[in-house]
Amino acid sequence: MSDHRAFPADGFDTGWTTWDQAHREHLTLRWENEAWTATGRVGREQIEYVIRLSPLWHIRQFMLFRDLDEPDLWLGTDGQGRWGEINGAHRTELDGALDLALPCTPFSHTLPIRRHPLLVGDSVELTVIEVDVATLATTPIQVTYTRTGRRDWLRTREGSAIGFSVDEHAIANDIDGHFRRQPAC
Repeated sequence: MSDHRAFPADGFDTGWTTWDQAHREHLTLRWENEAWTATGRVGREQIEYVIRLSPLWHIRQFMLFRDLDEPDLWLGTDGQGRWGEINGAHRTELDGALDLALPCTPFSHTLPIRRHPLLVGDSVELTVIEVDVATLATTPIQVTYTRTGRRDWLRTREGSAIGFSVDEHAIANDIDGHFRRQPAC
């Protein structure tokens, strides 16, 4: 049972700036076709990402747009950790991962936090796919999410940890040195 608030039926908008406030991201969540669609426009990297999610926050599809009208990267998953390109090519090297890590956005943290209703002090270790938006490289990595307070989390990767708080919807607030949460853009 999650203690996160449901999103409004008409959707949700928020954003972040980079820590130096030089670049901005705008995130929109919409309920469409009985599932969530998250769309982020990230200024620094000049990309747009679209994540189609099940009602229970499992990724169904991920699209990354850089400079084309069609996605530069378009992945789909069966929800059980089997990944492929939408053209049908099975990506066996990504099998086992359930989430994505996009270093250019704090939204990546929302998916596992909403799906894993951890108690304070509990952790979950996950395999996630880290996407390099410049090269389109996709690399499975191990991360651990630990709930350290009612709305406080710690994400650890290869001995490096970042702490952050989330709002009532499990959307990350400020991440020191990286992102500052902004009102809807």
